[in-house]
Formats: sequence, C-alpha cells, structure tokens
Amino acid sequence: MPTVDGVPEGDTVWNTARLLERALVGETLTGTDLRVPALATVNLAGYQVAESACRGKHLLLRVTRGSGDTGERLTVHSHLRMDGAWRVYRPAERWRGPAHEVRAVLRVPAATAVGFHVHDLAVIPTAEEERLVGHLGPDLLGPDWDPAEAARRIGGQPDRPIGEALLDQRNLAGIGNLYKCELLFLRGVSPWTPVRDVPDLPGMVALARRLLVANRGRWTQSTTGSLRKTETTYVYGRRAHPCRRCGAPIDRSGQDDRVTYWCPACQPPVG
Repeated sequence: MPTVDGVPEGDTVWNTARLLERALVGETLTGTDLRVPALATVNLAGYQVAESACRGKHLLLRVTRGSGDTGERLTVHSHLRMDGAWRVYRPAERWRGPAHEVRAVLRVPAATAVGFHVHDLAVIPTAEEERLVGHLGPDLLGPDWDPAEAARRIGGQPDRPIGEALLDQRNLAGIGNLYKCELLFLRGVSPWTPVRDVPDLPGMVALARRLLVANRGRWTQSTTGSLRKTETTYVYGRRAHPCRRCGAPIDRSGQDDRVTYWCPACQPPVG
C-alpha cells in the first residue's frame, strides 16, 4: 500500500485525503485506536466511512452510523503540521514507522490506515466542523477557492511582510514554507516586502494555485517542472547553491519562526 511522506502542504494533504478515500470510503470500520488521552475511550467500530475531505492543511474523515434524522455523523479531524503522515497498509502488513509516533489507527476489512505523529486529533459532530476550520481563508485546492477574496485578505494587512501573510491560513489555506519561498522567487519579491509594496496580489495568488494544482495527485513536489531529486525547487532547501536564474548564491534566514530561502539578487529589498 502507498506511503505518504514529503512536505505537508496543501497538495500533500489533498493527496492524503485521496489516499484515505481509496482505502476507507464506503467501508465499515472494524476497529479504531485513537492514541491521545482525550479520545482514549472513543470507539468508532461499526461506523461507515462516508467521505475523506480536506480544508487547507486539515484532514476531515467523515463517518456515519444509522440513517435519516436519527443517524449520527461524526468527523475525525487531524492535522499533519510539519511531521505528520497517514499511511495505509494491508491488514497483515507490517507498519513501517516508529510505534511511539502512532496517534491513530483505523481498520476496515481490506486495509489499515495509520496516522503517525498527526496533530490536533479530534472527533466531533460533522455539523460542528466549522469551529475547527471556519477561520480558514479560501482553500487553494478546494471548491471554495476565491482568488479575489484571498487577495483582499492579504491586502488587509498592508504593513505585514508578504512572507508572513502568505503563510497565514486565514488569508488563503494551503500554502506552506516551500511554496511561500518558491512563489516569492518566481514573482521576484523579497519575503520581507510589506504587502502594500507587492505588485499584483491577484497575480501572486493565481500563481500560488497553479503551483499547488501542478503537484496535486503526485507525492513529488516540484515548482521547476523537473522531478529529478536535486532539480525540483528554485530556492527552497538550496542555501549557498547558485540561483538557477542569475547564479548568485541562495540565502537563508529566519522569518516568523520559519526558515526562508531566497535569492538576494533576484528578490531585492524594496527601497
């Protein structure tokens, strides 16, 4: 069965939702093990898996029991953050991962889904999902995608550095550090440029969507068009390597608790 790894950004989460969809949706859970104290007594055996969805970087596995007005509808919520992953195995297959990092186990007759180091694990009524994801901005890979609204939200904080604004999931949901760095390089914008000085915000959010859509359905994330291991990014993870555009060394620095990569020559500071 497939293994899920990589940088957990919007496309990785979308792919993970599809992985769980193929393995679980339409099946009845035969056993569950949610290894966080608040959910230690929760047993979802007997629930049918109705849908595997995502919103930004949040995974939403919806399960049902019964039908009509008396039926119960619950959502198993998880977040991958920087180090989480869901993997799917055949029933007798050995799990490949540290046992102490297992946070969730969901079993159906033909497969077992295991959540390694997943975060914010919760089981809530499906009708209450908005209290976990209602704060998010338009989802770059979701049916609610609205580029004008995303640009409006980013522009609502004109003094904020654009690198921070792009990572704020309340502005638009799905961009992580890799796409932030690559997007700003492609637009020739310094990560520390105030939003008010960024030209063409609509064009920037449109490119952000194109980057994520290009990687939807595959685990290798590439912004360059190449799937070769050392050629997938322009600046991300390439400190001191020559810029693919101008040859200057790529730099790296901290920004808002994240590491930012950029080309000082291609992305000069404003002013």
